[in-house]
Amino acid sequence: MNPRHTRSSLLVGSLLLIAATGASCFADSGDGGGAASAPVVPALGRVIPAPASVTPHEVPYRITSATPIRVPGGSRKAREVADYLADVLRPSTGYALPVTADAGADGIRLLLADEADLGTEGYRLESGERAVTITARRPAGLFHGVQTLRQLLPPAVEARTAQSGPWTVPGGTVRDTPRYAYRGAMLDVARHFFTVDEVKRYIDQLALYKVNTLHLHLSDDQGWRLAVDSWPDLAVKGGATEVGGGKGGYYTKDQYRELVRYAASRYLEVIPEIDMPGHTNAALTAYPKLNCDGEAREPYTGTKVGFSSLCVPEEITYDFVDDVIRELAELTPGEVIHIGGDEADATPADEYATFMDRAQDVVNRYGKRVMGWHQLAGARPVDGAVIQYWGYDETGDAEREEVVRAARDGAEVVLSPADRAYLDMQYPEVTDIPYLGLEWAGKVDVRRSYDWDPDAYLDGLPADSVLGIEAPLWTETLSNSTELEVMAFPRLPGLAELGWSPRSTHDWDAYRQRLAAQAPRWDVLGIRYHRSPQVSWPASTK
Repeated sequence: MNPRHTRSSLLVGSLLLIAATGASCFADSGDGGGAASAPVVPALGRVIPAPASVTPHEVPYRITSATPIRVPGGSRKAREVADYLADVLRPSTGYALPVTADAGADGIRLLLADEADLGTEGYRLESGERAVTITARRPAGLFHGVQTLRQLLPPAVEARTAQSGPWTVPGGTVRDTPRYAYRGAMLDVARHFFTVDEVKRYIDQLALYKVNTLHLHLSDDQGWRLAVDSWPDLAVKGGATEVGGGKGGYYTKDQYRELVRYAASRYLEVIPEIDMPGHTNAALTAYPKLNCDGEAREPYTGTKVGFSSLCVPEEITYDFVDDVIRELAELTPGEVIHIGGDEADATPADEYATFMDRAQDVVNRYGKRVMGWHQLAGARPVDGAVIQYWGYDETGDAEREEVVRAARDGAEVVLSPADRAYLDMQYPEVTDIPYLGLEWAGKVDVRRSYDWDPDAYLDGLPADSVLGIEAPLWTETLSNSTELEVMAFPRLPGLAELGWSPRSTHDWDAYRQRLAAQAPRWDVLGIRYHRSPQVSWPASTK
């Protein structure tokens, strides 16, 4: 991942609202504070995240049994994107869709071209009578263009059995680059353990909305989820619990490598987090010598926070940190390691600063960039540190000022305000799985999670210090994929849009039309979602 903050030109958002052949609109329900008459979104622009620029025309492209997928140029990565697209389209269309390196003016064409204005993740999609052409400067751009192509096709294209079609792509041109370099989602696998297949399923859902970072919260009071050769009981003993007393679990090194590989195949970088010096009860259970009194802690299966701490004065603590970070760095090709740092209430303030100094030094020594929760800003962030802000309206001004000061001193900031971006916060209305979610930051509806501007969120924060946003999903109350999906959908796509789309495209009434249009696709994909009353959903196909 390129860590620099990148911005597309703020193109006129009204391009998204130009009526075109094939355009359709869902009726406004009148709730959620919407206008009495919502704008019509053209078929070519009815995707999430909203494209930077849409120019529709009347001539569509139709995929048929004669359609090839062309990837001229010999790029292995481009060929992999083409194979991915073929795997999506073949089951539902029933067509062969051969992938070929032969050049040609017909079919689905994936082209790499040295067009600097497309950056590392941007693309141009052109649809007409003879072809759909996706052009990008880098393979990541081709992959993101493929996600747009999927959304331009009927929802039935996501089926794994043959469907009737037709498979028509609206005509016109989409030109698209991301607003922010960092567009993340966090999955907490420590409070409840999630299998490799469950994490892969979430990765696929993130990729559909052009999310490019998966932050894995690998350790907490309730469980340690990664094998560490030099400290084997971290996983064997520390990983044997979870919230509620379940059996827990952990990833072997090969399983972790597979998650990293799979995420990379969907153009997501994995950022692993080992939370410290607090949120460490699972480690303190596995190794008594990490406690200042030398006594093992009891396994913890509750949900309280702030009671655990590594023993900051003891040198064994830093042997532990060094070993864990070294092994984690060897496993992680990405440039960032997250060291947590939040809710260390059991660590005295002076000891906290001392610990974070030494932990950051370890991360840098193994060639990685430090990321931490925003409490790191109150210590001494190293040069190049990324501060992840998770505060909300009731957070004290002092913590906000620390983040702003750190940003002015050169830190970059990822915004995850809990009352907007935390996907585990309850909806205002009860879901059809009523026990899901928490409400300590308030109840968060779909509009609230969408309707804010990251650049303007913290007073005094330099806009050029905003690296991007992240949508964390904590799992105190979530234990399987269905429960993850109900809390993530429909809020996740809106947060993904905040990370990708130009501010000029931001419009709640147009957005909720596009959001409603996603529902049939989720039905086909088997994604369970909350039918928020703020959105006029079409009838479910399930």
